[in-house]
Amino acid sequence: MIDIWTILRFLHVLGAIVWVGGQLTITVVVLPPVRRALAAADRADVLRAVGKRFAIITFTTFLPVQLTTGILLAGRHGVTWASLLQPGYGRMLATKLLLFAVVMAAASVHGVAQAKGQPGTARAASITALIGSLGVVLLATGLVEGSAS
Repeated sequence: MIDIWTILRFLHVLGAIVWVGGQLTITVVVLPPVRRALAAADRADVLRAVGKRFAIITFTTFLPVQLTTGILLAGRHGVTWASLLQPGYGRMLATKLLLFAVVMAAASVHGVAQAKGQPGTARAASITALIGSLGVVLLATGLVEGSAS
């Protein structure tokens, strides 16, 4: 049966798909041919435009949906600050939240470094955000009802 919690969980997962899928698409599909086909100045323009568009989607859609649905789903599971220290579901959720915060910080560093023309820092932050995002998905998979005890 599809109820409001199913819809909220769907939106939460959909948001993660957009975020992580977007990162993987840019990294694996867009970057290699752009690097091969375009001169440095044109490459920078294209990648800056892609980054700006992804940032707009992130801040206007992804973050509000993830935070709202995540808080509502945590409330549904009876998550409290104290329960985040409990073994099993609580600690796994706390680890996921901490890693999510690291990913958002890395993504912010990436954006700032890109704007300031610091490609090395931007690349390191981007890789950190991508690896962290995959870790968040792995932890979220472990949080599926009944699998974390």
